[in-house]
Amino acid sequence: MRVLVTFAVEAEFAPWRKFRQFDKTKPFLNSFMSKAGEAEITVLLTGMGCRRSWVEATKAIWGGDVGLCISTGLAGALRPEHAVGEILVPERVLASKWDRVVPCDPALVEAATLLGAKRVDGFYTADRVIVKAEDKQKLAAFADAVEMESGEILYEASAFGARVVAVRAISDSCGEDLPVDFNKARSEDGDVNIRKIAGQALFSPSSIPSLIRFGRQSTLAAEALAHFLERFVGRVSAFAALAPQGALK
Repeated sequence: MRVLVTFAVEAEFAPWRKFRQFDKTKPFLNSFMSKAGEAEITVLLTGMGCRRSWVEATKAIWGGDVGLCISTGLAGALRPEHAVGEILVPERVLASKWDRVVPCDPALVEAATLLGAKRVDGFYTADRVIVKAEDKQKLAAFADAVEMESGEILYEASAFGARVVAVRAISDSCGEDLPVDFNKARSEDGDVNIRKIAGQALFSPSSIPSLIRFGRQSTLAAEALAHFLERFVGRVSAFAALAPQGALK
């Protein structure tokens, strides 16, 4: 059985690579492979954003044999009860671009909760980076956290018969603005362009302390996520090939 785990960018994936051996796979995909018992783990870096993540996920899923799909990475909190560094698992994901709700597999949600993730109502998959705290607060009526890929990825994977779940670590609280506009710092391949971030920071030096703080928060959140994923993937991989739907406890 194949377990597909998706991140948007390398920085989110990097801490997990320290825990296990991942080998580069197909040259036309930014993907990596490892083993967990009888399961094959495929990690796919989709790039930031709804459209690109959907395209890249389709390439990886096409041809079948993906039994589980985990959309993961960092997210912004939309409600004050979710702190930086916490791991959240939602019962559903709202894919805003396509105006549809994708339910997460209840057994996968339960397995994540038993391993310490906080169960929440939902994630909101936005088509842009939500920079301002006031915009986060508006979205709080719809979801607990905001990110940019899960809705499209999980919809595509579930259409191919995979069991799906989103698991995200909080990198920024609901009350804080992001230090720069990351929408203006995205490269053509969906990654973060460091030069563009540096350019914004130099144009507005007062943002530099906030940028450093956000970088530290993101690193700590990604490291917490890596520890969680190592346990979570090992647990669900061990049972998924044998367990019927709804029986991964």
